Amino acid sequence: MSKPDKVMNEIMSLAKRRGFVFQSSEIYGGINAIWDMGPLGVEMKNNIKRYWWYHMVQLRPDIEGLDAAILMHPRVWEASGHISEFTDPLVECRNCHRRFRADEIKNGKCPVCGSDDLTEPRMFNLMFKTFIGPVESEENTIYLRPETAQGIYVNFLNVLNTTRQKIPFGIAQIGKAFRNEISPGNFIFRSREFEQMEMQYFVHPDEADKWFEYWRQQRWNWYLSLGIDEGKLHWHEHGPDELAHYARAAYDIEFDFPFGRKELEGIHNRGDFDLSRHQQYSGKSLEYTDKVTGEKYIPFIIETSGGVDRAMLAILCDAYTVEPERNDPNRTRTVLKMHPRISPIKVGVFPLVKKDGMPEMAREIAQELRKKFTVFYDEKDSIGRRYRRQDEAGTPFCVTVDGQSLQDETVTIRERDTMVQVRVKITEIAPMIEKYIDSWERDKGIE
Repeated sequence: MSKPDKVMNEIMSLAKRRGFVFQSSEIYGGINAIWDMGPLGVEMKNNIKRYWWYHMVQLRPDIEGLDAAILMHPRVWEASGHISEFTDPLVECRNCHRRFRADEIKNGKCPVCGSDDLTEPRMFNLMFKTFIGPVESEENTIYLRPETAQGIYVNFLNVLNTTRQKIPFGIAQIGKAFRNEISPGNFIFRSREFEQMEMQYFVHPDEADKWFEYWRQQRWNWYLSLGIDEGKLHWHEHGPDELAHYARAAYDIEFDFPFGRKELEGIHNRGDFDLSRHQQYSGKSLEYTDKVTGEKYIPFIIETSGGVDRAMLAILCDAYTVEPERNDPNRTRTVLKMHPRISPIKVGVFPLVKKDGMPEMAREIAQELRKKFTVFYDEKDSIGRRYRRQDEAGTPFCVTVDGQSLQDETVTIRERDTMVQVRVKITEIAPMIEKYIDSWERDKGIE
């Protein structure tokens, strides 16, 4: 097994062992490329989404939030081009009956069995189709959305009129999307059900290039603010043969995963394609009128589109560290050195032993800290084992109640990355954690 494969397998094993990610319907054998988020996974994903929303919506007066429905009028997907354009060429091996995207076939041979007995490529639409209402008929056909962006475009006027925004402004949304991928894989990187963080920024056509460059830099900075190693991030510019049919310019932010350099987020200049098409298909004017100059125009759109699951996987891969034990170089410890704001658990609370009133005091401390942080209480096994479990969960702090705590109301607090322990008053735990997170961000150059 190659080193990258070994690392990826270790990360997947840790994700299952510590409750980040489970195979969907695992007791029935699972479903390929569909995943459930465990207790730590759902906390981590929620932290990523909150962090994105904070930077993209809460801090900005020019961006509004939206939560559009998953099911939309089928004409939406005609207008967007998804029914005619959202396809991949599919090839089937007649020997092993596996199916692949055409670009996965090398030298005319099946990637699995090596046979050259392959079908000709045929186009395969990636949208999941279902029916609305009690009758399964063509006129009742409806689709699970393959992206969240269209819900933003069809609500452009609703948001504009109710918020009294002016161009330039944006609409942001986090939500589920569904794609019937031919060849999903690489853990949660490419799956059939996933979550997107998208923002569509509406601008005057003459200012599209300026805003495109602005949002490229903003999105790059956001990934750096997650604490991700900048050396693992890269730009990929789409050439003329790569551009989507709607795009005038496009860049991907890519990350060096163990399985290769892959896309985290796309930044696109979509021109006026989307609003023009929805205006054409709906018969509803989607022009913007400048109240100062009286100019009417269909706005251009600058899109930022990233995956929550991909961001989570990138953080896990970047944070995953195996290092020698400080007191025993022949042994190693596994630790997730991730941004403390993204860590699913902020603090573990332990009694040193299960007697002499230590558990009672530790539970009281844990309950008080829960008012501000996610807390994990643990009294099983040795203190060293408990520390190691929290290291693997990415927990930045561990608080231990010992005999001295009962005398002077102080505890030891251990920091994850350095394993340094200091003694503090119980009342100082929460302020110390908050101060540490702020200083961690300053040390990383995060504003």
